[in-house]
Amino acid sequence: MDNIRAVAFDLFNTLITVDMPSRYSSIDRLLDSLKAQGVAVHADDFMPVYRDVARQFVSEAERLGEETHNGLWVSTALQKMGIDVLPQDPRVTEAVEAYFSAFVDNARPLPGTADMLTALKPRYRLGLLSNLTHGPAARQILDHLNLSSFFDVLLVSGDLGYRKPHPQVFQSLIEALEVPPASILFVGDDPRTDVQGSLLAGMRPVQTIYAQRQRDTAALMTPPSDLSVPVITSWQDLLTLLDAS
Repeated sequence: MDNIRAVAFDLFNTLITVDMPSRYSSIDRLLDSLKAQGVAVHADDFMPVYRDVARQFVSEAERLGEETHNGLWVSTALQKMGIDVLPQDPRVTEAVEAYFSAFVDNARPLPGTADMLTALKPRYRLGLLSNLTHGPAARQILDHLNLSSFFDVLLVSGDLGYRKPHPQVFQSLIEALEVPPASILFVGDDPRTDVQGSLLAGMRPVQTIYAQRQRDTAALMTPPSDLSVPVITSWQDLLTLLDAS
């Protein structure tokens, strides 16, 4: 591909996957943290309320493109259960950290990710743009997997206040990379947030379906029917696309 000067990536199901165990998952850790701090709520009581609150916040975030934080989700759920805590309460902050520690512990890079980034690093500015409500968790995941040093730019929706496909997050990426949008290749798995969002921002999208294909070979994610973008199933495909193999 001609005139590419930077390559940016989505995080989840693009560079990494998170396989959460059935025991001691993120919610288990959250509830254990609250209990240790004197806020004892039973999972059977908390989970229906929390799920309903989370759905509402996620729906609103997708409608407006504005990111919310899990601390607000947790405090709102607890308030609905008659426990008066604010999002900035230290107990909520600690519980959110415990929740995301499960993501850090169970994150795994897709095969060949480090080798691919090593191949690209000398030739391109590299960026990451992830939708995640808690910015520190994304950086902790990258640190845990020894991937942070590859990136010139790390942007997370929880820090930006907006989430993909909102134009502002892609504009922030363009400004941080200091490269014209037409010279940025954006690699992601989601047809709407990654492919369509980056295309509307003037970038050159590539859709990866590797993670999706590993989960369900009968239900491959494909780009929107009205868009024609490259689709890759391996990092070698990307390197070939960039003539970097």
